Amino acid sequence: MPLPDRLVILDRDGVINHDSDNYVKSLKEWTPYPSSITAIARLSRAGWTVAVATNQSGIARGYYDEEALKAIHARLHELVREAGGEIAHIAYCPHGPEDGCRCRKPLPGMLEEIRRALGMKNLESSWMVGDSQRDLKAGKIMGCRTVLVRTGKGLRTEQQSMEQQGKRLEGAKVFDDLATFVDWLLARGDSDEQSCPARQTAY
Repeated sequence: MPLPDRLVILDRDGVINHDSDNYVKSLKEWTPYPSSITAIARLSRAGWTVAVATNQSGIARGYYDEEALKAIHARLHELVREAGGEIAHIAYCPHGPEDGCRCRKPLPGMLEEIRRALGMKNLESSWMVGDSQRDLKAGKIMGCRTVLVRTGKGLRTEQQSMEQQGKRLEGAKVFDDLATFVDWLLARGDSDEQSCPARQTAY
């Protein structure tokens, strides 16, 4: 059974692969960050469990179907395995913002799905990594430690949080990308008190 302090949950678009304002609608349009694939594999080899939680409202909007999404995720699994790693579970929300579901981030439904799928009692001390405030909010609801990466919409999210009084990224750590976060995580060991590198910022 995975341990909460050895689980990293990742948002997909903007963290693992390039995001698009026009949605990533097909395998042809899906472009992973090579450094993120390597980072996931490094986590696996170091004994960490990796899961993914991704909003996919393009399905509800009719831009692509679940078969197209499955093809993308099959390729993601393949690339990570070729790099020597494993993704334990991928949870996705196919609903739109008006559908009233409980899984669309910032609601915690997908993280709860991951918790059940992995047979975990809770996600306290797990890590939630995303590029938006809704990723961080979903993680906080479940007791996760939160990380914002500056790839995807992350830099915009960071800048907006700095401009909006009282809406800073409280408790979240900020890294340039997933690979930089993994460098720090694997270097820090099990201590949460070690200092962070210059390229990482804690709010």
